Amino acid sequence: MYANRQLAYAPTPYIPRSALSTTINLDEEAKLSTTSAERDLNDSLAEIYSIIITLEGLEKGYLKDSITEADYTETCSRLLKQYKSNLANEAVARAFGDLESFQKEWEIECPRATERLRIGIPATIEQGPSHKTAQQGDYADATLIVNATETFITLLDAIKIGLVEKDTLHPLLVEIIQAVNKVVDQDFESKGKIVQWLITLNQMRAAGKLDDDQVREFQFDMEQAYYGFKATLKKD
Repeated sequence: MYANRQLAYAPTPYIPRSALSTTINLDEEAKLSTTSAERDLNDSLAEIYSIIITLEGLEKGYLKDSITEADYTETCSRLLKQYKSNLANEAVARAFGDLESFQKEWEIECPRATERLRIGIPATIEQGPSHKTAQQGDYADATLIVNATETFITLLDAIKIGLVEKDTLHPLLVEIIQAVNKVVDQDFESKGKIVQWLITLNQMRAAGKLDDDQVREFQFDMEQAYYGFKATLKKD
């Protein structure tokens, strides 16, 4: 019945056209960059990505006690230094944007690494080692107390003579937090302000400096932290 029915249209037969060609070689590796500058930029961004992922794993390992404090401190310090070194390049910094947008763009969630990068120092320096090398109060090692006191005085003197650039203040704050953690194993008045200012300075460019209002606030907070530290030493 249907054998003799003619089609309503005449199908066009497929005829291979030897003249067709493609400009894409499927066996050739796709290049993400065409110039050395683009390649260097992509390499730096890839390294930043790997630093964030590695730092997240390191922080988790430290919290689980699966890495020694010495190894953690060394590795964390190295990763933080590499992170800052990459972002010191203006082209990389522009392409990177900021930590939050970078992680959102590449769909990574690393809250512990984010916090460590914000503070800019290892947890062993921020909080002090878990095993203290000195006793607290009147029995604390006199040399450690003197050293901690001198770091406060050096910082306050720097502020008074106008040395308020990030590359001057940040290292001094790191020295203070390290020194006081060797003497006391508890918080004292305004100690948290030291960490807050570490975060503030860490977000600034190396050539950045505090404005007049920040200088007054910074000096007040550091004086209060110094008094708080000395008051802790007088406790039994």
